[in-house]
Amino acid sequence: MYQFSGKLKTFSLALIMIGLIGTIFSFYNGSQKTIEDAQHVIAASHNSGHGGTHEDSTVHSEEKTAGAHSKNIEEHGNETSHAEEKTAGAHANNIEEHGDEMVHAEENISDSHAPKVTEHAAEESHSAADVLEHETHVLHQLQNRPWSAFYVALFFSLGITLLVLAFYAIQRVAQVGWSIVILRVMEAITANLLPVSIIMIAVLVASVLHMNHIFPWMAEGTVDPTSDNYDAIVDGKSWWMNSTGFIVRSIFYLIAWNAYRFFIRKGSIREDTADDGNKTYKKNFNVSVIFLFIFMITESMMSWDWIMGLDPHWFSTLFGWYVLATLLVSALTVIAFFTIYLRSQGAIPGINDSHIHDLAKFMFGFSVFWTYLWFSQFMLIWYADIPEETTYFVARFTEYKLPFLGMVVMNFVFPILLLLNSDYKSKPWFVVIGGVVILAGHYIDVFIMVMPSTVGAQWFFGIPEISALCFFIGLLIYTTLNAFSKANPIPKGNPFLEESEHFHYYNIEHTGEGSADH
Repeated sequence: MYQFSGKLKTFSLALIMIGLIGTIFSFYNGSQKTIEDAQHVIAASHNSGHGGTHEDSTVHSEEKTAGAHSKNIEEHGNETSHAEEKTAGAHANNIEEHGDEMVHAEENISDSHAPKVTEHAAEESHSAADVLEHETHVLHQLQNRPWSAFYVALFFSLGITLLVLAFYAIQRVAQVGWSIVILRVMEAITANLLPVSIIMIAVLVASVLHMNHIFPWMAEGTVDPTSDNYDAIVDGKSWWMNSTGFIVRSIFYLIAWNAYRFFIRKGSIREDTADDGNKTYKKNFNVSVIFLFIFMITESMMSWDWIMGLDPHWFSTLFGWYVLATLLVSALTVIAFFTIYLRSQGAIPGINDSHIHDLAKFMFGFSVFWTYLWFSQFMLIWYADIPEETTYFVARFTEYKLPFLGMVVMNFVFPILLLLNSDYKSKPWFVVIGGVVILAGHYIDVFIMVMPSTVGAQWFFGIPEISALCFFIGLLIYTTLNAFSKANPIPKGNPFLEESEHFHYYNIEHTGEGSADH
């Protein structure tokens, strides 16, 4: 049995505490933002030219409006003075003869200028309202940043854990032989699902209660035709995008996933001592089939609700698969990390380089799959050039160009260069290097899914982002290793165990721990 070392336990708890303190500070700091802070950000963005087209275009439009107003006022002022001069001349020449005409002329002048003055006042009032609306929008973005940073790390952690669970279910349904010795590693990682699910529900409920502004369709009046905040597009989707349905669906997703994890963990441990002619094994197989059916539906719906819902005007029929790909690659990388670590501790005697090689093959293969989906979505939207679709990529190219293009290199080019060679895939240290880049790249991918919709140009990688990452990394380490220490590391009751223990590629030279038997 593996013993969760005190040093590692202290390290994981320290990460959790550091992350918690930094997150609390970030939330407090965000709650103190005022309209004056938004004004400073707008002014700084205008002066430096940084931060995207949305703010600049708004400020420029305000300047043009103000300039047009001042020009009109000057023109009308000149017209008024010229009219007065002409009127005065006419009065001097004909003061006795045309007294009545003078009165009429003055009345006509005043009558013709009155509507123009009223019109200018209305335009200036409208411009002031636009400025206030923009400042309020920027204020909400500033207040959203700690929420968004936490949400990115939360979704990434929950998604990784969920896809580990799905990959585990696939191994059972496919009845594969090679992965049996690492099933308990996957089970241990999925122990993280319950705490992150609870945190996710808390964040989603806070959103519905308007404690943040990360889901714009939840704003007051978006589906009320009499409201100034009415949004016809959101109103058209309100049969799906409504607070009640959103929360009910979210709870259903999380309960279904956690129910399978709870059942399969108990069933897997029961297999070790069950002497029932593989009845327990078959029951676990059947439950895994049902889970995969539910998972494939709920994963797409979750992507629509939790990620695409941040951009309620945008849609993509490929998006559910795209989110699946980025989370699956990350999940496989996390499995490889924990497997390599536990192997180095001698906690899983059946692990050898061929198992590491297979995990690295999955990392490589699904990196290519992710790239295919990324390019397919981007290329089709770019080629069709439909405004409802291109708006998603316009925001990311104008305000997030470096991370947006950089993560393509990290998620495709780097894995290709590192993991294409078969020999490298069996080297644990090489897999770790590639895995660090892959995880960083897919975190940025989730970051880019969330941040442009919630904070716009007000993004930065600082205390909120680092704190959230520390918290969820510490939580993942603690829950995984704690769960792994609670059960036999080898599923002895699995009928394919012997095949897994003797799994060996003929062209791989086994080195290191666990290679003596091969």
